[in-house]
Amino acid sequence: MASIVKDTQSIREAVTYINAVDSSKFSRLLSRILQKLHLKGERSFSEDEEQKLQTALALEKQALHLVLETTSFLLEQAVYHNVKLPSLKQQLENIHVSPDKAEAFCQAWASAGPDMVEKIRQRIFAPKKCQQNIFVEFSHQELLEFYNKLEMIQAQLDSLT
Repeated sequence: MASIVKDTQSIREAVTYINAVDSSKFSRLLSRILQKLHLKGERSFSEDEEQKLQTALALEKQALHLVLETTSFLLEQAVYHNVKLPSLKQQLENIHVSPDKAEAFCQAWASAGPDMVEKIRQRIFAPKKCQQNIFVEFSHQELLEFYNKLEMIQAQLDSLT
């Protein structure tokens, strides 16, 4: 399988911080990120929780943000590519994630990955239905122009197929 994550300077720096985090704390961190991953625009941790995490993980604010963003990114890529466990482990080893952290990723992915893929798939592909009626008023000339534009669009669509 092609690499789902490029080995960049930012990734290397984040992996250094990830590898330094206590394994039991990292497992709980992964679990929390996976719980909130499907909620678009919602952060995994509040400001207060991030301050407590800084202390608990012994990381500076910038380092913590890098760890959180990179961990989320790695999980999002796993979801996007619907990665299987052996492949996920290999991908993580390719970017030098330590074996214990790679195992934590795999355990979290094994327990929550398929559910997360389904949740995100539903979010992406389930269209929002417009329940609102729209009334438009045209003069005779405007209606004719609108009709002609629709006919032109339809002809262009027909020519594509």
